[in-house]
Amino acid sequence: MRAVSLDQIRADMRAATYQPEEAAVADLLGRIDLSDEVRAEISRRAAELVQAIRDEDAPGLMERFLAEYGLETEEGVALMCLAEAYLRTPDAASLDELIADKIGDGDWARHVGRAESSLVNASTWALMLTGKVFRRIPAEAADLGAITHRVIQKLGEPVARAAVGEAMKVLGKQFVLGRDIGEALANAGPEMADGYLHSFDMLGEAARTDRDARRYQESYARAIAEIAKHARDADPHANPGISVKLSALHARYETVQRERVMNELVPRVTALARQAREANIGFAIDAEEADRLDLSLDVIEAVLSDAALADWDGFGVVVQAYSKRAPFVLDWLHALCQRLDRRISVRLVKGAYWDAEIKNAQVLGLEGYPVFTRKAATDAAYLACARQLLGMADRIYPQFATHNAHTVVAVAEIARNGLAGAEERYEFQRLHGMGEALHERSRAADGRRRRIYAPVGVHKDLLAYLVRRLLENGA
Repeated sequence: MRAVSLDQIRADMRAATYQPEEAAVADLLGRIDLSDEVRAEISRRAAELVQAIRDEDAPGLMERFLAEYGLETEEGVALMCLAEAYLRTPDAASLDELIADKIGDGDWARHVGRAESSLVNASTWALMLTGKVFRRIPAEAADLGAITHRVIQKLGEPVARAAVGEAMKVLGKQFVLGRDIGEALANAGPEMADGYLHSFDMLGEAARTDRDARRYQESYARAIAEIAKHARDADPHANPGISVKLSALHARYETVQRERVMNELVPRVTALARQAREANIGFAIDAEEADRLDLSLDVIEAVLSDAALADWDGFGVVVQAYSKRAPFVLDWLHALCQRLDRRISVRLVKGAYWDAEIKNAQVLGLEGYPVFTRKAATDAAYLACARQLLGMADRIYPQFATHNAHTVVAVAEIARNGLAGAEERYEFQRLHGMGEALHERSRAADGRRRRIYAPVGVHKDLLAYLVRRLLENGA
């Protein structure tokens, strides 16, 4: 621990927001504290695990899609831009311009038939034909694609818009467990029977009005009531749970509105947390943008201080390892638990807003970035934070969310080396639709608890989520 005082830890945390990356990484590498021999063994075992997955396991749709449309290709970048903006486009004319701009010049024909997945190939055809519509390429009668292209041209741009929409739906449906919590729980049945746990995320972006916020609160409350029917263990960590976004519960969740947030948002989150306590399910506060971190800790402290939540271990917090402040956040959470005599869970993730954080810092002309700019630095930060978390097992139940074989092997090795009791109390997590082969194979080897982060929602809510997942993995 760097300091005993919660205020001092917060001061150190704020000072680290834009610290030079080289200095931050040097400190993190020292914290990992693994010998060269152990590092080599981790790399060897991780390579063997990856090779076994490639040789013996069928890749998931995400892996197949990224193999075909990686971010190193113009088409992959165009798809990411299109998916991110598609549902925010206000009218058909603007959508035509968006499609023409993003996919009109892509060489989609070179992808046709190459992917192993029929779903990916179906999306490729739709995108290729749409691209040809907007490029106005003269058709050649001998070309089957050209004949189809002429048909699409005759039908016009509305069909092209529908084609893009369907292509996005084909991909998006693979990563959302259900349209509502009832359907999601039903679809999760086979995985539950196989020993997997779930943390359900009710899809939806930040509330824009108070009416939105109250609607999201009702959605969370209904979901908790349904999930409660599947909570059968005395240990909340052995039951399914729910993840909650603070930005969905208040339309002005921002630092300049701190007083209003504390007066209005805290009671809403507390009510949901009390409901989760009664159900004895996990209740995690999701991480969001860097400029909301400080305010989120104020909300977390106020909610966790509620006397009704005493003697309940189900409260959780998500921490992003790509943040330069992550080690300080872990110190603060541990110190808060000691002061309040609480036990919580912490889900360690790498982070899903990287592109937005970089762009925002550049637009504002800030002195640095609140996140690491290189993936290797984030990987180092993740392992350093993993060691830190495993050393806090007296107050914190660590949950490691990753799709990286090296990370899985390294966390297990850190837990085995010199951290008393750490090996017994932690779990791994993955996203629904991603990393299935890695987690199934590693679970068979270690028998450790696995949890699936499971998005729930309709098509209009999933594209922003999907593009974050694609960017997060592609980066």
